[in-house]
Amino acid sequence: MSRRKLREHLFKLVYLCAFNSEEAMPEQVELYLDGIENASEEERAFLRTRCRKIAEKIGEIDSMLNSTARGWKTSRFNSCDLAVLRVAVYEMKYDEAIPDGVAINEAVELAKLYGGDESPSFINGILGELSRRE
Repeated sequence: MSRRKLREHLFKLVYLCAFNSEEAMPEQVELYLDGIENASEEERAFLRTRCRKIAEKIGEIDSMLNSTARGWKTSRFNSCDLAVLRVAVYEMKYDEAIPDGVAINEAVELAKLYGGDESPSFINGILGELSRRE
């Protein structure tokens, strides 16, 4: 499976976090993973681990987003945009193997697929600002 496809599955798992309790997420993750055809055990393990790591950092990630998005708080973001942003911010701040530009570009591509008309520019603006602050 391509890195882009893994990221897309990860986005969907993070999106599920908005609608499920922390206690329900392990079961929801497994149900989701069961529905992915042709995923290797290594890919499933990556998705499980990365989803858990993002969930552990949501407070920190949301704090970064809240300080970056002028006039907006994460409580006002639509769920799709928030999930895209959480994945991208995790990649930018906690995964040294992924350059900021790649994380931003991939987030914008996800926003084009799953977000609203304004989502790509909204996400690009927030992530660009966050990247410049480093």
